[in-house]
Amino acid sequence: MSDAIDHSIAGPQEERFWLTTSDGVGIDAVLLRRAEPRTTAVVLANGFTGTYRSPHTRAIAEGLMSVGDVMTFDFRGHHGSGGQSTVGNAEIHDLEAVVSRLRELGYSRIATVGFSMGAAVAVRHGAIYGGVSAVVSISGPSRWYYQGTRSMRLLHLGIGRSMGRAFLRRFRKVRVTDRRWDPTPAEPREIAGEISPTPLLVIHGDADSYFPVSHATAVYDAARHPKDLWIVPGMGHAERAVAPELVVRVREWLKPRLSATEPEG
Repeated sequence: MSDAIDHSIAGPQEERFWLTTSDGVGIDAVLLRRAEPRTTAVVLANGFTGTYRSPHTRAIAEGLMSVGDVMTFDFRGHHGSGGQSTVGNAEIHDLEAVVSRLRELGYSRIATVGFSMGAAVAVRHGAIYGGVSAVVSISGPSRWYYQGTRSMRLLHLGIGRSMGRAFLRRFRKVRVTDRRWDPTPAEPREIAGEISPTPLLVIHGDADSYFPVSHATAVYDAARHPKDLWIVPGMGHAERAVAPELVVRVREWLKPRLSATEPEG
């Protein structure tokens, strides 16, 4: 298990979907699947400005293919999806649209794996919508409006000013709303306890330049069992920081929680 990519899977099949959320936003999604039908699936929820087109997201997806088929997607306001990004609030509907489509396709056990903003969305989705078999939060915030690091201060400048939003739209293909949250949703640390009895795995790097480790421990402490916390030495932030070895660990954590009903590669 020295490599995250399962080389027994040669070229997963790709199927593209255009989904519609409960509030009418179109979501661009791609399902990576094996040729034979399977009943387990993993959803990857990217961080802010992330996309399923990223080689980092693709590598993680391929590394999890032995657990189940993997659906990746772009949040609202990102790349090919419709609407505008609300930076973690209305995105809960995007994730539910993906999970619902997987259920329609016959997947009975589904895990959600979120990164940064996507981690906050996955925690909130697991607490509010439920119905998934496992939730994994990687590099996620515990509370809103955090500006305790230089990276987060720059991010708030980017989304809070018209020039910053124009830059994101032109150079990152991300369209951010200029409306403030009203009402403000419950913070991940406030709602994590509602995920139980679904298993929760919280992962955070001790070299994260956006959110310090205290964010991970706050979410973990607020959650109820079953739960696990991994603090990864030297790991930075979100998808780009996920090493092949960590994908292997996540894969092994997910397998028993998605049941050992799938044939081995």
